[in-house]
Amino acid sequence: MLKRRLQTRIRADLEAEAAVTLLGPRQVGKTTLALEIADAVPSIYLDLEDPADRDKLADPALYLLAHEDRLVVLDEIQNAPGLFSVLRGLIDKGRRKGHKTGRFLLLGSASIDLLRQSSESLAGRIAYRELSPLDVTETGRETLDVLWLRGGFPPSFLARGDARSLEWRRDFLRTYLTRDIPLLEPRIPAETLRRLWTMLAHSQGTPLNASRLATGLSISSPTVARYIDLLVDLLLVRRLQPFHRNLGKRLVKSPKTYVRDSGVLHALLGIPTLDALRDHPIIGPSWEGFAIETLINCAPAWTEPFYYRTSAGAEIDLLLEMPGDRLWAIEIKRSLSPKVERGFHIACDDLKPERRLVVYAGVERVPLSHGVEAIGLAALAEQLAGHN
Repeated sequence: MLKRRLQTRIRADLEAEAAVTLLGPRQVGKTTLALEIADAVPSIYLDLEDPADRDKLADPALYLLAHEDRLVVLDEIQNAPGLFSVLRGLIDKGRRKGHKTGRFLLLGSASIDLLRQSSESLAGRIAYRELSPLDVTETGRETLDVLWLRGGFPPSFLARGDARSLEWRRDFLRTYLTRDIPLLEPRIPAETLRRLWTMLAHSQGTPLNASRLATGLSISSPTVARYIDLLVDLLLVRRLQPFHRNLGKRLVKSPKTYVRDSGVLHALLGIPTLDALRDHPIIGPSWEGFAIETLINCAPAWTEPFYYRTSAGAEIDLLLEMPGDRLWAIEIKRSLSPKVERGFHIACDDLKPERRLVVYAGVERVPLSHGVEAIGLAALAEQLAGHN
């Protein structure tokens, strides 16, 4: 059992709030983590995809009121949006009886709709956390290459062999395309979405060009945007927004897109092994996306991620704007001998970040010119996680 870094924070949230929502894609480990938390206190667990558990909630107020002295874990809560108004009433009644915290742990696999539904009903009563796939601070530095190849979904990372891991990821993609997404958006053709997802994989880390994608798929640009919105909502694709300040510069304004999990990226591209990955042209963008996702996941709460690029070519791969207006500029290189491009220095002169870092494939921390430090991905991830 791999201990998830988020576990301590969720326990603290439940001690302070009546309800906590844990978001994350399917198979990321939400249920395992929730059950581990629930085992430590009186609790009940309901899976809202299970007809038997849904039947228990035929009269949800009556059933949940009978268990107001327990932590109630409600899995796949997006399947029962009508529950949110019921939970609000139960939380308010419980507060008057002294049951103020630790009432409900809600698990969901779609973010935007769930956040909207819950925030409308449970404002001031709920905390939100996102459980991402495993990262190197949870699996250990010695696993970095395996984690990069297989991605952080526990069944993929822990599979017995690369072939079994790839098969799991292909099944994962198939399930999303043929079952989960049609439940949310029945009018989206699965084959069109698969092609779009694959095109996004091929263009990993590039500014979004919806018209080019639309031409390749023979659909409209607004339709492409709607399909990408869905993949973002399902926490499968990240749109990394450009950083904007009034700097008097002409800046690139399109977001960059990344398939969030490196293992899913490699499954979409049919890359089975590390040797195949090293020979594939996607190796640079793949490592960049893997590093960016790792660092964002490990960054302190309320950190905002961006990239920076001017029309003249000055660029920073990842900007982390952390609490207290602290700005870290991060360049990402796969090389063992990192060289900082002139555009990174120019961009740093524009923004004057607190730290200037190059994440590279080595392990030693190496001072470079102009106040830049080269650092391994695992070391920087651990450093960021230590700020939480």
